[in-house]
Amino acid sequence: MFTIGDFARYGRVSPRMLRHYDAIGLLTPDRTDPATGYRRYGAAQLARLNRIIALKDLGFTLQQVGAVLDERVGPEELRGMLRLRRAELTEAVAAASARLTRVEARLRSIESEGHMPADDVVIKTLPAVRVAELTGTAASYQPEDIGPVIGPLYDRMFPLLEGAGLRPTGPGIARYEDAPEGGGAIVVHAGVTVSAPVGPVGDTEVRVVELPPFEAATIVH
Repeated sequence: MFTIGDFARYGRVSPRMLRHYDAIGLLTPDRTDPATGYRRYGAAQLARLNRIIALKDLGFTLQQVGAVLDERVGPEELRGMLRLRRAELTEAVAAASARLTRVEARLRSIESEGHMPADDVVIKTLPAVRVAELTGTAASYQPEDIGPVIGPLYDRMFPLLEGAGLRPTGPGIARYEDAPEGGGAIVVHAGVTVSAPVGPVGDTEVRVVELPPFEAATIVH
């Protein structure tokens, strides 16, 4: 028989962890002295401890480990649990790889420019949103062509919304797309988040449209 200290040393776990396993019924000592409360473990229990450690290392919870060890999980269910764990680990590796790429890009930027960049590009998934918008046409995507179009659109839109009793509920959202007629022209949509039914706003030129969920590259300064 082993004391809890010796058993913990052979199993390479802490005595505190063994007490926790005992408390939740995952690994109960062979014998507990009723007078002192001292725990004694048998050599055969090392096999169960080693299986607990191995299953925990795969990422299973202690509840799942107990179910596997007590044969309350069949082969098919265990196979499903392992496949799910594989998918979770694959996703974690992909996320870590993407984070590593960003770290390396930042490091290269600092090393080449000698300072931390002031702007960060962050990819975000944005939910569906309703916007009230006015539309115009610009000659190109260049700021000098967009600015003279989108500014007046917003100047016109806010008084129209106020006159219709409709107040913005969130930030402005401007979007751009190639004009159907081509030739390099673009359609400029000057929008602002609202809570209103889809369709025209009263008898104005403003329309409420619903933008579906989308992925956006955002810049944080």
